Amino acid sequence: MKLNVRKWLTPLCLGLMLFSGYELTGILRSYHDNRIVMAEARQLYGHAEPQPPLTEATKPPGDASEAPKGEAPQTESPQEARAQFRALLDVNPDVVGWLRIGNTAIDYPVVQGEDNANYLNRNYKGEESSAGSIFLDFRNDIGKAQPNTVIYGHRMKDGSMFGDLKKFLKEDFFRDTPTFQYDTLYHSYRAEIFSVYPATADLNYIQTGFSNEQEYEAFLQGLQERSLYKTDTVLGVEDHILTLSTCDYTLDPAKGRLVLHAKLIEQH
Repeated sequence: MKLNVRKWLTPLCLGLMLFSGYELTGILRSYHDNRIVMAEARQLYGHAEPQPPLTEATKPPGDASEAPKGEAPQTESPQEARAQFRALLDVNPDVVGWLRIGNTAIDYPVVQGEDNANYLNRNYKGEESSAGSIFLDFRNDIGKAQPNTVIYGHRMKDGSMFGDLKKFLKEDFFRDTPTFQYDTLYHSYRAEIFSVYPATADLNYIQTGFSNEQEYEAFLQGLQERSLYKTDTVLGVEDHILTLSTCDYTLDPAKGRLVLHAKLIEQH
């Protein structure tokens, strides 16, 4: 009896080991491929050769699983993109900006699709990738000053993409990294962090449009109150904010989110 068990148990265990090794190899390869692609993007960013001015048309609206119904992006005439983005735009005209956060691995191009699903599993070049992209909410318009700009990214286990946002859950890191850089095709911003917290997808922290100043003021107050740590940042209805959103498993294994908010201060 024992001999019979061993006969089928040994190949079963061997098969499981081979399958696990295959799966692990695939995961590691995807991490490696993503690092290569992002390194290429960094080489392109800021590299501009003399050429005719580039413009980008406003993106069409679409549907998003996390976007509240009834909100659509504002439109505006095309503008001339800044020179440092030209090489990236040659690769993909969906590139709309760049996000860089000190003391983290976050140093990536930002893209924008017709909806919030397009770049979930595609890199900034539009190629299939489990890491996806760092992408702007389809309702936002980089050509207009909007109350809440929302950017999404996967929380990868190797710390890439928005994986390092979890560092802000520790107060020492939150205090030591109070600002970061956000650039669009047309403007540069210093982002002053004022709130971080775990949430779920049911919380409408991604609201981009507001019916009046009172509604927006209450929204800002709620973001500050939910923060794990308090700051001295003063917010008013005339201010614009940037929201970074990724997955988190603190409150819910499927619908959990980690959210970080920052006040946008335009640089000249």
